[in-house]
Amino acid sequence: MTQLDGTGMKRLHREWRRRTEGRLALVLDGVGNPFNIGAIVRTAAAERVDHLYLGSATAPDHDKVNKTALGTTRYLTWTEFDSGVPAVEAARADGYQVIAIELTSDALPLHEIPMETDVALVIGHEDRGCTPATLAACDGVAFVPQLGKVGSLNVAHAASIAIYEARRRSWSR
Repeated sequence: MTQLDGTGMKRLHREWRRRTEGRLALVLDGVGNPFNIGAIVRTAAAERVDHLYLGSATAPDHDKVNKTALGTTRYLTWTEFDSGVPAVEAARADGYQVIAIELTSDALPLHEIPMETDVALVIGHEDRGCTPATLAACDGVAFVPQLGKVGSLNVAHAASIAIYEARRRSWSR
């Protein structure tokens, strides 16, 4: 077994792109920490997220975002909004099913929530999560099941898990 070189990695990733159906977007509802945004942007670029809808979130072109994103913002497009609700409405108008990733009493486990071919995942503020108005505007709410004694994940890690699950569903259709 040998590690892949640049050409080998391109071939591997090209095969997975061929197997991937549907569009994937993110709605960031007030995510403020530039380093979290940078980590989210890097994952979004790696998993071919089609668009970012920013509801009062730190913009990806912020200097500190780029420090973590390592230049991957060039692979993404985004639109900025004053809050999460118009961002959710724009995603829905663009044809996405909108699923919030949040800990609520009505949330379904992420692996059980129905996801359409085109889905926008809503990620909330680091401490407060999604606003109640944003949650009410979503088509569904899911959570990442956790087994340990820690009650929540870092927002960038939760976003990464949700992005991967959405893509995994595409690969298993």
